[in-house]
Parts: sequence; structure tokens; C-alpha cells
Amino acid sequence: MIKLMTPGPTQVLENVRMARSTECTNPDLDADFFDFYKDTCQLISSLLHTKNETLILGGEGILGLEAACASLTEPGDKALVIDNGIFGKGFADFVRIYGGVPDIYHADYEREIDVEALADYLNEHDDYKYATVVHCDTPSGILNDISRICPLLKQHGILTVVDAVSSMFGEYVDVDQFQIDLLCGGSQKAVSAPPGLTFVTISGDARRAMKTRKTQIASFYANLMAFENYYENKWFPYTMPISDIKGLRAAFDNIAADSEMLNLHKTIGSAVRETLTAAGLRLHQKSGFSNTVTVFDIPDGLRDEQILNAVKQKHHILLAGSFDELTGKVIRIGHMGANATVSNLTETLYALDDTLRSLGVKLLVPMDEYFRQLIRKQSHGIE
Repeated sequence: MIKLMTPGPTQVLENVRMARSTECTNPDLDADFFDFYKDTCQLISSLLHTKNETLILGGEGILGLEAACASLTEPGDKALVIDNGIFGKGFADFVRIYGGVPDIYHADYEREIDVEALADYLNEHDDYKYATVVHCDTPSGILNDISRICPLLKQHGILTVVDAVSSMFGEYVDVDQFQIDLLCGGSQKAVSAPPGLTFVTISGDARRAMKTRKTQIASFYANLMAFENYYENKWFPYTMPISDIKGLRAAFDNIAADSEMLNLHKTIGSAVRETLTAAGLRLHQKSGFSNTVTVFDIPDGLRDEQILNAVKQKHHILLAGSFDELTGKVIRIGHMGANATVSNLTETLYALDDTLRSLGVKLLVPMDEYFRQLIRKQSHGIE
């Protein structure tokens, strides 16, 4: 059996799997399911520190990102696409698809967004309907400070769309305090449910912008307004994937019961980064490190498939390379959600250590032992 240590999909706990296997009703006709769906949406909102409505959509996390852009964008609307990573620049495609005009704010792909530089830019350019920003850009591991970026955008009257698919619940997210209009998440990252669902929180400002459009939303499946009054009318725009949602609810119940989740991610993320550095490996980015994924450069003379295949075949652990401009350049370790335990990371770092040494890399410390020592120093009782 292969152990997932990728930055999504992540490992799924047994109670989540079992919840997905329970008997199904008809979600279009069962009034109790409408209560269950709404209650689950309200639980997600509460965990994100907001009373804004959350909607669960039947599709992978990309659907939430596209739905946010589809529901806001009218032909000719200008949108600021904050680009310091592969997923960051990808928002421009969604803007174009729905007739908008993306204005791409390019920044360093190895550092978090410089908020002061962005503020200077906005003083000269702020005629945007909305802006998009990625909290954690999963391909590179860059973490952007949305607690400062989103309030800055709102000061200029710009709606905020945030991709937090691979950060939320591994990093602190407060929708109201951060002034996020549309926050997009996914089931398969730190939430630790199988892929297939996305969820979006919708602010009052975002809802007003959608309701006062002059043109119809140019999509059905990616139309957030299609859910308007779903509970009062007992009518979903399409048949909801009930088994997936039952599993998602179990995963969110797990999160609600775990008061140490963020501290655990912080401790493990820090220890993984320090361990790799101590061993002589190079972290890919210069700053803006995420507590959900660590990305390091492939040692000179090696190819990503050599490392990934050896770790998988000998140690039965699946790590990830990357894609786009990072293809063949980095390895990614996912320590989010159910992946983020000391035992999982100890096993993973042992496998990586053994593999790299067998491929001729001279590591400076035994990574699994070094990691364990760091954890003992930083915390007690974390497993």
C-alpha cells in the first residue's frame, strides 16, 4: 500500500471513509439532507470565523476558483491577477474565459508578495472590480500574507478572491478579519477528504456584485447564484454528491474537534524545513514558507523521477514533483491534514534520506533522527 505524502490529495482518516459508505438517500427530495447540507456549510463558515454563507459545490477545487470568477466577471471587467506562482497566474485564464480583462501583477516567484510594493502599485492602478490572490501556491510552496493583502485591496474598493485550497486549516484563515469576499477551498488538502468537492464563502459585497450584474453569468455549473434560496425552496441546481458530502462533514467534524491543528502544522512545517536545510538540501523559495507543503530543489545531477520512483518503489511513499516552469526542478512534501503527524514525517524523511544517499548525495545529517530531535525540543506529545 502506498502512503500519500503529497501536497494533495492527502491521506483520508477511517471515519471519513466510513461516513462516505453510509446508506444514501435522494438529496433532491429528502428534506433532512437539505438540513444536513446547510448545517455542514454553517460549520465550515464558523471554522473560518465568518457568518458569510458557504456553498459546497460538486467538483474539485478548481471549480470553486472558476465559479468565483464566473460569478463576478462581466464582459470588459478589469481584474487584478496577483501573480507570484503558477496557480496565481492561472487565474488570468478564468478572467478571460468570462470576458474579463486580466491585469497581471507580476512578482518574484521565490518570495511572498511584497505588500508595500503592491500598495504603491495600487496607488496608481486601482480601477479593478476584483483581485485574485493565492494564499499558498502549491507548486512552489509560497505563502502570501492575505491578512494584509486583502484589507489593502478593500481599501481601494476592490473585491477579493482568495485561493486557499492548500492552506486553510493548515494556516490560520479568518474570512471576516482578512476581509475576504470569496474564499475558495477544496476537500483533498488539509481537510483530508477525498478529492471531488470545493466550497466557497460569499461575502455581502460579493453577493451584491453578483446580483447587480447587467449580464447573465455565462455558466450554469460555475454559477454561484444558482444556489440562491436553495434551502427555502428545497431545490439544488444539480444533484448533490451525497456520499462525498457525508465524508466532508466527518472531515470537518475532525477539524472542529482538533484545537491543536494549526500548532501542529506550524511545528511540523518548521521542523521539516530545518531538517532539509541541515542536511544540505536547498529549499526552493527564499521566503514565504508554508506550513502545509515544503519544496526543495533537486540536487545537481539527479532527475526528479529518480528520487520519486525510488521512494515509491522501496519505501512505498508517494512524494510529488511539480509542473509548468518547475517541471523536473523540485520535489514537494505534503505535510497537511492527516499527513501532518510526526510518525508520517519521520518515515518520509527516512525514506528520502535513504534514497538520496543511494543516489550519491552526501547529506550532512540523518534526516529522520534530526527531525525527531527538533520535535522533542519544540513540543511535547505531538504525534
